[in-house]
Amino acid sequence: MRNAFINEAETKKALAAFILNAGRLSMDVECMKFEEKFANHQQCRHAILFNSGGSANLALMQALKNLGRLKDNDKVAFSALTWSTNTMPIIQMGMVPIALDCEPKTLNTMSNHLLERLETDDIKAFFATNILGFTGDMEEIKRICEARDIILIEDNCESLGSESYGVKAGNFGVGSTFSFFVAHHMSTIEGGMVCTSDDDLSEMLRIVRANGWDRNLSAEQQQKWRSKFNIESEFQAKYTFYDLGFNFRPTEITGFLGQYQMEFLEENINRREMNYLRIEKVVQRNPDFIPLDHSHIERLSTFAFPFVCKTPELRDFYLEKFSEGGVEIRPMIAGNMQEQPFYKKYTDRLFELPGADMMHSNGFYCGNYPELTDEDLEFIESLLANR
Repeated sequence: MRNAFINEAETKKALAAFILNAGRLSMDVECMKFEEKFANHQQCRHAILFNSGGSANLALMQALKNLGRLKDNDKVAFSALTWSTNTMPIIQMGMVPIALDCEPKTLNTMSNHLLERLETDDIKAFFATNILGFTGDMEEIKRICEARDIILIEDNCESLGSESYGVKAGNFGVGSTFSFFVAHHMSTIEGGMVCTSDDDLSEMLRIVRANGWDRNLSAEQQQKWRSKFNIESEFQAKYTFYDLGFNFRPTEITGFLGQYQMEFLEENINRREMNYLRIEKVVQRNPDFIPLDHSHIERLSTFAFPFVCKTPELRDFYLEKFSEGGVEIRPMIAGNMQEQPFYKKYTDRLFELPGADMMHSNGFYCGNYPELTDEDLEFIESLLANR
């Protein structure tokens, strides 16, 4: 992105005024206001704000473990085409990562990939990643998980605003994570969120976020925990830690920016979809690319312009064109996560994943954001024209 924020100048002026007049900058009322607004937008009961999307992922796994829903050595499936902080928490929590393949035409892990792995492995949870604004057949994945008592959680850091089967991406499982890092759908510089309609999970996430204490719980929730452990005074409660946690607290700057950027979120999502559908028309006319299937997605809030070439050689050709044209490009996220150095260090079991391997060698993307001009889009179109 050219800027850190949507409506950059206006946002920076508002932020400067907020900082000059704020009585407190550590986590307080602005964070709570942002949580409430984001929960309403996501159509869920609870939103818990964190200092990053990566922290949100780790806290979600820790909370499920604290609640006893997951335990050491449980097998947790994940989308092999993903980001490191979706996979690392599985290992960090002492669980066993089980990679699932993806379908290049949808970018995502599909229900058939989950069913295939269930033939050989007793999976306790599936941490699905909704890739670059696209999703898999999440309605069927949800049905399978419910039938097999599998905990379904979603990394929705790249797909804020997408909708499929009449449901917002991130609302299919028990909880979902979001990132507000620069260049995501909305930016708070650093920041992340967990959304859930599970009251117990929401309560535990607030404990996990702040060292394991109860300061950010409701009075009723505090009384429940204090009674359980015979904490008899407010003085004693201030430094009582009930379960494992981290310091993943955001600041009031994060809360303020989140609220401010939400004013532009719907327009932002609409523009991203328009941009993508425009570029897609050029891709569909070029036989060098595999057209992407998003027929099951009603609203496509794309994080980027993803391209899947038919061969690695074709990808090399287009990488050179984009690079020479001065357009910043990226691999298809981290490719097949099994090929990453950390994964091979901590995991012995690897699977054949032809779809993820293809994305690893044939895929790339460039940024999509609302401030792209017609001239910008025309230039990207020119790079995608037939050779």
